[in-house]
Amino acid sequence: MRRASQEKVDRMERMEAIVHGVVQGVFFRRNTRLRAERLALVGTVANRSDGTVHIVAEGPRDLLEDLAAWLQVGPETAIVDRVDLSWTSATGSYRSFRVLR
Repeated sequence: MRRASQEKVDRMERMEAIVHGVVQGVFFRRNTRLRAERLALVGTVANRSDGTVHIVAEGPRDLLEDLAAWLQVGPETAIVDRVDLSWTSATGSYRSFRVLR
């Protein structure tokens, strides 16, 4: 018999996003964390050396889709050119949503 915590992870999904455009130096990471926390998602957001922002988020699909829609626009000072998304099963390895680097 599987544990209840494993069954909960099985119902969750993992979204990875790479956001391209003017997305560094415009509070993109901070605002992504705030949005993810409001949605009760867990994961990370980090600047990458190529000027993009990388997001890993886990939670229910509908809430991840809400975050994905917000990433298409970002905070007021950002200019998002495109968002590359990928979807997999949640790993359950996150406990909160953190800003990295």
